[in-house]
Amino acid sequence: MARTTTRTDAREAVIGRSTRVRGKIAGDGDLLVDGSIEGDVTIRGDLTVSSGATLASNVDANAVTVRGDVEGDIAARGMVRIEAGARVRGDISGESFALEEGAEFAGRLDAQFDLPAELGGSGHTGKRR
Repeated sequence: MARTTTRTDAREAVIGRSTRVRGKIAGDGDLLVDGSIEGDVTIRGDLTVSSGATLASNVDANAVTVRGDVEGDIAARGMVRIEAGARVRGDISGESFALEEGAEFAGRLDAQFDLPAELGGSGHTGKRR
């Protein structure tokens, strides 16, 4: 069962370890997934996929941290972090990206970056896929 908790700094919803959700999820706060989701996730807050959790979803969130298994594309306005032991199969776009040693990622990465002077000069912004 999902529960919602209110903290002074943010709202967080939790999909429990024994919970399986089928369908689209949308919201304004943060989402912690301990269970499984089959369907798109669109939230304004941060998404955390716990170790042992599974998502068969396209994700749109502020920031995304993956410790479990995600199959689908991830779009973030901030950081996308794939931690050791996590698996992501899908394309990722975000402001920044971190892939820890021991994590698995299969897909394309779309990120903005500044080119060094020796590769195209004086801090021009490039796009890498």
